Amino acid sequence: MKQMNKNLYKVLSVTKWAENLFSFKVKRPSNFKFKSGEFLMIGLYDDNKKPILRAYSICSPNWSEELEFYSIIVKNGPLTSKLKNIKENDGIILMTKSTGTLILDSIKAGERLFLFSTGTGFAPFASLIRDPELYEKFDKIILTHTCRNKIELAYSSQIIEECNTNELIKEFTQDKLTYYQTTTREDTAYIGRITDRIMNNSFYQDLSIKKIDSKNDRAMICGSNEFNNDLKNILLDLNFEEGATNKPGDFVLEKAFVG
Repeated sequence: MKQMNKNLYKVLSVTKWAENLFSFKVKRPSNFKFKSGEFLMIGLYDDNKKPILRAYSICSPNWSEELEFYSIIVKNGPLTSKLKNIKENDGIILMTKSTGTLILDSIKAGERLFLFSTGTGFAPFASLIRDPELYEKFDKIILTHTCRNKIELAYSSQIIEECNTNELIKEFTQDKLTYYQTTTREDTAYIGRITDRIMNNSFYQDLSIKKIDSKNDRAMICGSNEFNNDLKNILLDLNFEEGATNKPGDFVLEKAFVG
């Protein structure tokens, strides 16, 4: 792909999902490889021509020819206050070195894999649930997404719809992928923090599944720091062991990413 300038890549499309949420796609750089669940640094130049860079999870599956990113607009945020104005054909800084702990290499094999997310923490799981390797490693994938309002679940709902309808993807996801969404401020089918619903067992009752256990189940966590820590403590109390890229465990969380 021809670069607009060093590390600058053309925006292919921008989609607004809510007042404070949007996604955008860029053409995948040639020879760029990544593992599903990883993140990289993207950004824009400020008025002084200095780069403003932040870590963004790659939403696209690792076989896609495009790279998609999902962003919240942070009030007065150095990057997102500018990023929110990007449009088709604009240039984005893209550092083509990906990393992260939310990859299959970081967790041991098991029967069920729970993917717990809040806000834009859904992003790495958008990549993972469209990776055929995930379904070779686990019998069941249970993905949760918690946001304040229903509209903030629009992006994840669209990705799940693709998983259920795309002829290539649904071959893997059919009968294996379960999607569970909750809201904390708006009245929907399931209300409340996912951590509360786990602790009071309503999460298991809603899905008619057995409780999560460290012997057969694995988990990945991505969201706010508070959410990450709360869920980590729940899993530690259940005898789960935290893993890393160099030492696979029962669960992993993304320390470098805050949803």
